[in-house]
Formats: sequence, structure tokens, C-alpha cells
Amino acid sequence: MNGIHELRVQASSGSYVIRIGNGLPETIDKTLEEFGWSKKTPTMVITDDTVAALPWFQQLRSTLEMSCTRMIAAAIPAGEQSKSLEEAARFYDLAYTAGFDRDTWILAIGGGVVGDLAGFVAATYMRGVSFVQIPTTLLAHDSSIGGKVAVNHPKGKNIIGAFHQPRAVLYDVSTLQTLPEREFRSGLAEAVKHALIADVSLWQWLAEHHAGIRERNLDVLAELLYRSCKVKAGIVERDEKETNERALLNFGHTFGHAFETLLGYGTLTHGEAVSIGMVAALALGALLNEHSQSLKEEVENVLTSLSLPVRLPIPIDANEAIELMRKDKKARAEQLTFILLQEIGKAAIRIGVPIDSAKVALQAVAKER
Repeated sequence: MNGIHELRVQASSGSYVIRIGNGLPETIDKTLEEFGWSKKTPTMVITDDTVAALPWFQQLRSTLEMSCTRMIAAAIPAGEQSKSLEEAARFYDLAYTAGFDRDTWILAIGGGVVGDLAGFVAATYMRGVSFVQIPTTLLAHDSSIGGKVAVNHPKGKNIIGAFHQPRAVLYDVSTLQTLPEREFRSGLAEAVKHALIADVSLWQWLAEHHAGIRERNLDVLAELLYRSCKVKAGIVERDEKETNERALLNFGHTFGHAFETLLGYGTLTHGEAVSIGMVAALALGALLNEHSQSLKEEVENVLTSLSLPVRLPIPIDANEAIELMRKDKKARAEQLTFILLQEIGKAAIRIGVPIDSAKVALQAVAKER
């Protein structure tokens, strides 16, 4: 793999490399060997049916099959509905039937759903085996870093999960050129989030390079990923288990996860839900005097310029949304807990937010009449 950018995450449970480059399908075996894999390593490849049909993946799989003596490859249906215990059980069965032991490596090749599911399987099979994140979407640059892996429960997103750090994160930027436009735009939401909570220079860079981003210039996208991943990596290093600062990465997610659950997984992409969730959080922050109304309007304008949604597509029940947010993983004693922006590059955790205020924020992103 031809590395364009590389950085190391120094997590307390172990360090790993994030490599952003291209040419991975032809060099996947040699690249994996750099991180401790061998041709005799029992290897499970998990992807989804969309990625499995791509020539890029077929070349990567062919390279692996020629060099790996024990390999299983299987795909899940694309979409959030596949992030389930039922799908996880299918992979446990495949691995166990093949005689895969604790030396197994799992390669997660796809977007955030694949990464979360495959990482969860890796964290729980044989009490934990090695895995490598190979993101193929822009959105997955956030979820592939930090070791948070999970599956969904019908009553809430990511309710069943673990912390399990990857051996490496390998990002081939050429995969971004094959993304459908909606998926590409959705991935920009997490980069916007990283800029808003922790990096004003990234915010300025986004404004200066919007044309290259829209054109999917590979050098610009590599730089975007590097800058955004650097924000996430720095926070993870300082707070691996989300005891304090890492919670800031949930900006827009408390609202966003509620929207995904209420509308049904798949109605909104995760990035779209986060985009609308950030607008709701900004409405809440302005209401609570955390920041000015003009800041909300500035961010909303940038999201709109990136073709990200700022309003819900259909109505939701505010009381149901509040109940979901009270039970959110970040909530404390079922008190409403939100990440609120104070200024560009600075955010804070707020516990015990009044229900009435949260309802007003929900009205700010309600479906336009």
C-alpha cells in the first residue's frame, strides 16, 4: 500500500497505525505482514454485498486467496439492519465450524456497519481475536478509530458492544471514488463534527477546500481524512474508555441516534442523522446560552452547502425521542445528557438538560411544512 499519510494511535490497551494511501488490493498480504499477520493465519473477511461486488474488493480478495492458506469470506446485506446479534452469530458459526482459534484475524472491509459488526465479532469470539479495519466509506473514518464496536438492539442503537482496538486501520482513498453521492456526502458529517468540537483549523480548511472535496480529488480527500482522523485519534489517546473527553465525539449523536431508531434504521444514513442531530444540539445550545444563534446559523449554512440535511424528512413523536435520549448510553441516571458547542473548536458535556428545552430543540429540526 502506497502510504500518503500515516499516524499512530497510542491507546492504553495498545497502539496501532492508521495508514491512508492507495493500491491496497495488490499489496494486502504484504501490508498485513507488517502488522504481524502471516500466510498461515486463520483469516475471516467480513464485508457487505455492495462492497463484495466492487472490482476493488474482488482484486483484494484474489490477492488474499493466493497467499492465505486458511481464509473465509462472507458478506452481510448492506445497511444498519445487519448490525445484529443474529448476524454476529452467523460469523461465530462460520469461524467455529472452520476450526478457527484464538490466532484468528478478522478483516472488516466496508463502511461503519461492517466495521462495528466485525469488530464486535472479533471482540467476543474466543474472548477476543485480532482484527483490522479497512474502511471503504468516508463516514467510516470516524467509526474505524477508537475501538468502539457494537451491534444494535431493537430498542436502541449500539446497546450491545465492547471496546476492542484494531491491529491497524488501512484506508485506501480510491474506494471513495465509487461511493454513491448520498453516501459520500453523509461521510462529511463526521469531519464537520471533528472540526466543530476540537479543531478550528480543520473548520477553516473545510471552507477553503470544499471544491476539491466535492470533486473527490484524491489528494484533498487524503488530507481531509488525515486531519479528521488526527482529531479522533488524539481524543481516543487521552480517553480510551469514554470516561470524560471522548464523550465530546458524541456531538450530534444523542439526537441523531434517537432519529435513526424512531425513523427505522435505513431511513436516514448515520451521517444524515448526525447532521440533523448537530443542528438540534446547536438549537439547544443557543437556547441555553452556550453560544450565539449566529453560530447555529453558520454551521447550518455549511452543512447545507455540503448537501447534508438539516431537517427531519418526516415527523417524529417528541416524547418518544426524549425517552430514547434518557436511555442513551451517555445519559447519567436517565438525565438528559448532551454535548453542546461553546465556540468553533470547543465543546462541553451538559448533564441534566431540562426536557422542555430538548423539546424546543426538536422543534427546530422538525419536518418543514
